[in-house]
Amino acid sequence: MFSEVCQLVAVFLFSTCYVICKQHSRFSSDPVGAVGINFNSTTDLAILDELLRTYDRRELPTTHLGVATIVTCEVDIRSFGSISPETMDYEIDLYLRESWIDERLKKKTLSRNLDLNDPHLIKRIWKPEVFFPNAKMAEFQYVTVPNVLVRVNPSGKILYVLRLKLRFSCMMELSSFPMDLQVCTIELASFSKTTDELRLIWAQRSPITLFGNLKLPQFEIEKVNTSLCRENFHIGEYSCLIAEFYLQRSIGYHLVQSYLPTILIVVVSWVSFWLDIEAIPARITLGVTTLLTISSKGSAIQSNLPPVSYVKAIDVWMGACTMFVFAALMEFTVANFLWRRKCRNKNPQLSAASCSSGYQKRILPMKCGATDQSLSLKNKTSFVTKVYARRVDQLSRLMFPLLFAIFNVAYWVYYLWN
Repeated sequence: MFSEVCQLVAVFLFSTCYVICKQHSRFSSDPVGAVGINFNSTTDLAILDELLRTYDRRELPTTHLGVATIVTCEVDIRSFGSISPETMDYEIDLYLRESWIDERLKKKTLSRNLDLNDPHLIKRIWKPEVFFPNAKMAEFQYVTVPNVLVRVNPSGKILYVLRLKLRFSCMMELSSFPMDLQVCTIELASFSKTTDELRLIWAQRSPITLFGNLKLPQFEIEKVNTSLCRENFHIGEYSCLIAEFYLQRSIGYHLVQSYLPTILIVVVSWVSFWLDIEAIPARITLGVTTLLTISSKGSAIQSNLPPVSYVKAIDVWMGACTMFVFAALMEFTVANFLWRRKCRNKNPQLSAASCSSGYQKRILPMKCGATDQSLSLKNKTSFVTKVYARRVDQLSRLMFPLLFAIFNVAYWVYYLWN
């Protein structure tokens, strides 16, 4: 009898161990967490379907309370660029996050937050009807799936996330270009609901978030300000939000591409002062070439800017550089005129080459028909005028660089510290 009882106990223990081992092997192939999540997810989705059967997405969450629905907004900027002064706009790739409380979706029996990205299911839930008033173009991201998410919290809090690529208008003030500070904005407003039904507010913490490695090609973001606003139309007052980006233009690109080349062109035009006055072809070629070069450089710079009615800083610079190059060409004209003027007046029949040589001796009286006394007077007068011409060149060697340096000091002090 005792042996039979022991056998039954052994069989029972063996069976129990076998069942436990099988159960353990089943859980090993399908982890406990996964089984629990699948069961809970199915239950939560069933609860959500039950809630949506009587849900009316046309009705605001707080209509039954008689108060406006408050929607909190955040903007997470992924990329910021293509800031064009020619078209006065810029592009942003951003995540728009909106959150609000919807008591109709409050269900404490939900085990966790439900993240939904099915467009058909998302359409069944009320969402704020907002738009960007200053957007010129917008694209919704579809790669690799529609970039939209609705998170339903058991407490009834809804989080709505969209990824958008937008081009915003930015009316720029270019009077200090390229040392300008621009203020570009993002405007977000309610499209169809007045302030009595819907109010937009910024999130208290980090309403605007910039991607960690975000860098702009020609600008630096000095600061970002957020504020609330209201727009009045003939049918009511609407809530709106404004984010202001203060953008300081980096001058390094323009120093290399605009300022340094024009400085070199102006300096090259001064080489004319060191050439002999009689080197007419060389000095004329140098003056005309530098003048045409700086004119074409100014045209290239202006081609990338809008035709505004006011004077820009780059216009002042290019105009001054053009005037310096033109003045160098005019200086040669004055010096050459002084070099030849007296000889031509005293001896109309004398050729220009023979009068400017400075070595009139016995041949000149034979050609010009002048006496020794008149020849001496002519040589003395020609020598004096040539001295004046050379002094013009010598004075220009000093005055042109000095005046250009004074202009640079005044220019940079005014536009950098104004």
